[in-house]
Amino acid sequence: MSQLFQISQSALMAALLIYSASFVFYMIAVGGKKWSNREPAAHNRKWGWIAFGFAAAGLAAHVTFFITRWIAAGHIPTSNMYEFMTMLAMAIMLAFTVIYLIYRNTLLGAFTLPLTVIIIAYASVFPSEIQPLIPSLNSNWLRVHVTTAALGEAFFAVGFAAALVQLLRVVDFTRTDKAGKRARRWVEGFLLVILIVIGFLVSVFAFRAAGYEAEFRQEVVKIVQGQEQVSVRTVQYGLPPIVKPHNSEVVRFDPFLGMEKPLFTEPSWMQGVNSGRKLNTIVWSILSGAILYLALRLIARKQLGAVIHPRLLDIDPEDLDEISYRSIAIGYPIFTLGGLIFAMIWAQVAWSRFWGWDPKEVWALITWLFYTVYLHLRLSRGWLGAKSAWLAVIGFLVVLFTLIGVNLVIAGLHSYAGVS
Repeated sequence: MSQLFQISQSALMAALLIYSASFVFYMIAVGGKKWSNREPAAHNRKWGWIAFGFAAAGLAAHVTFFITRWIAAGHIPTSNMYEFMTMLAMAIMLAFTVIYLIYRNTLLGAFTLPLTVIIIAYASVFPSEIQPLIPSLNSNWLRVHVTTAALGEAFFAVGFAAALVQLLRVVDFTRTDKAGKRARRWVEGFLLVILIVIGFLVSVFAFRAAGYEAEFRQEVVKIVQGQEQVSVRTVQYGLPPIVKPHNSEVVRFDPFLGMEKPLFTEPSWMQGVNSGRKLNTIVWSILSGAILYLALRLIARKQLGAVIHPRLLDIDPEDLDEISYRSIAIGYPIFTLGGLIFAMIWAQVAWSRFWGWDPKEVWALITWLFYTVYLHLRLSRGWLGAKSAWLAVIGFLVVLFTLIGVNLVIAGLHSYAGVS
């Protein structure tokens, strides 16, 4: 099985490299430059199909990773954050393939491929070793629930990519009135969020390469049947501890840039698994993303959205609006089945109740309600164009919080998914 595990890891690395190459080719296609005296339209079609061919090859390698890991583990690889996020990235590429073959919009690939690469890189932060299933995960209903929920979220991701491009296209960065400034700030804010995610990856892999380590001894107090129980656990950091765990003491601390002790202590109300370490990671992500954003602003000497906007002027925003809506319309019933109906059946099998107000359950419901409102406003109230795009972008941020944020701040039955 170790050989299959190595094959699966190699396949995932190959998928990541091929996806990256596909993104480069999509950028060439979007650039519209004339090569060998060809017209831009012909140039775009040629390089668009080359890029799509690479994307398809990357997806084939990704599916190989998924199947070989499944065989090596003896169960479908969805039991932890590493496995789920790699499967989500694969689902996004499946959703992208479907939408791309319908609309043949090259620009969509230029924004969906980097999203896939970022998600795979994020998954790589977590331990990749195969872990045994805990009893509640050993269920066929779990497999159906997770895969369909991920596929629904994948279509939401494609809708998000199209909506973000649409906003970058329609927002007028020359307007000086209050509404224009507000729109620019919101678009710039979303770009900053993307850079924060990239900053997170840069921070984690940079300090991991440097071999940085810190360690804390934490006392955890729980009330069980009216009795106070105290346990001691070790929390290891891979980033310099700006924030230390609540109720803990330093075991090991490698100084960094003159910082010889943590600056803050994790709030006591944060109860997620290893929440202190995760909060520290978020602080580092924000710092790294802000530094990256300021560096790009200094280079461009203007807002980043204003740099991208002129390169999208030949794109029809109505096409992007249609792509975003269709993607979400396809994903909505799939997520309804996977994120709610199949999830409740699994909950009944695993915990003998259909609904228990677990934090992940609540946020899955919030996600479903948000996209329900999106479809209602679009179909019944005529929310098209920029209004619809804003909702699609915000909706995917809700999805990301459901997948990642809930595990940071709230303890629940799904906390195993956040162990890293």
